[in-house]
Amino acid sequence: MSFAGAQDKDPHQTLFINVHVFYGLNEERLENANVLVDGNLIKEVSAGTNAPGASVIDGGGRTLMPGIIEAHGHPGLPVPPSQMIGDVDWMLIGAAAVEDAKTYIDHGWTTVRDTGGPSYGIKKAIDEGLVPGPRIYPSGMMISQTSGHGDFRRYADSHPNSTSELPFWNKYFAHIADGLPEVRRAVREELRKGAVHIKLMAGGGVTSLFDPLHTTQYSLEEMQAAVEAAEDWGTYVMVHAYTDRAVSRAVEAGVKAIEHGQLATEDTAKLMAENGVWLSTQAWAAASDTAGELMEAEGPITYGKWQTVNEGFEASLRYAEQYGIKVAFGTDMWGDATPNIAQEFIARQPYFSNIDILRQATSINGELMQLTGSLNPYPEGPLGVIQPGAYADILLIDGNPIEDLEIMTYTDRVDLVMKDGVIYKNTVE
Repeated sequence: MSFAGAQDKDPHQTLFINVHVFYGLNEERLENANVLVDGNLIKEVSAGTNAPGASVIDGGGRTLMPGIIEAHGHPGLPVPPSQMIGDVDWMLIGAAAVEDAKTYIDHGWTTVRDTGGPSYGIKKAIDEGLVPGPRIYPSGMMISQTSGHGDFRRYADSHPNSTSELPFWNKYFAHIADGLPEVRRAVREELRKGAVHIKLMAGGGVTSLFDPLHTTQYSLEEMQAAVEAAEDWGTYVMVHAYTDRAVSRAVEAGVKAIEHGQLATEDTAKLMAENGVWLSTQAWAAASDTAGELMEAEGPITYGKWQTVNEGFEASLRYAEQYGIKVAFGTDMWGDATPNIAQEFIARQPYFSNIDILRQATSINGELMQLTGSLNPYPEGPLGVIQPGAYADILLIDGNPIEDLEIMTYTDRVDLVMKDGVIYKNTVE
């Protein structure tokens, strides 16, 4: 069984003609080019490719570019945590996850780096062709200390380790692990289930009510235990962290990516650069007026935290540019906010050039996926680039997004979406 509209995934060739190619790497486009796809990989990019017997798609002068890669998504968290710690219905969660996956692919987002949640099932359904959606790099359950950003218990709830039956949230969404043995076990359990990288909570959060933003979570030794357990499997740890103390401790522990990091100081930015640590940041969620309105509606505690994060956002990007830190393109949107994913392009414009943003969303994020090393679930070729041997994750865009980035916010300007050599959307006439 497969979703309606998908092509069968069997060996075939597709030839795109009359397209202007944005490679994902630089500002120059290859004008009036042809791109040949053989099976699920790009075979040739040139000014005059000919392939007798191939299916031909005339791009009509559209921009052909790599599929967009989401660096910070939650495909396994499609509804608010309040619904996951109260009355829970797996059918609702599964249906919502399918809807979010379709939103991603309709916008031309062909890969999602999962940063916490039970994404294994939706990944499998997508990979098997049961539902349309992006590639997913799963991290599985988030790992949090007691009272950390993954501890979403209500105030009077008992500790999950003190109950004979784990609450739903702690079964599927977040481990509560304290001390070296528990941290190691939680990491190893997610790796056993199929995680390709590990998400650790290293500091206070905006949307969680009982961990103030200033808190530093997990000791250096606990984080080092998580890093060691992940490295033993050939992969890495990312951490949720805002404050300078949380970020610097995580870097010292050996993590490879800081999710958020808006309150890190210049000295810590230097430390990140010296250790090759990525900054996986989000502009729309951290700094847009619309996000601020959503946070204000959550109440004064949440809104106050969000305002603090917002105040440090510009400085974190300035330090990243100054010291050459690699900046990933991510949104941290899920559930009802998922349809806003494309607004990330516009939210970054005050801080980056159009070409920098497009590179972040394609080739730079493609590099980030490679950090999964021997656990990379898609090892046949690179992602985020148009070049021979790369995965055939391809968009046809009506216009030139290098000149007009707003194009990327309109789904009706994304005329064709191909992922893994399979066409998921095609409105090319």
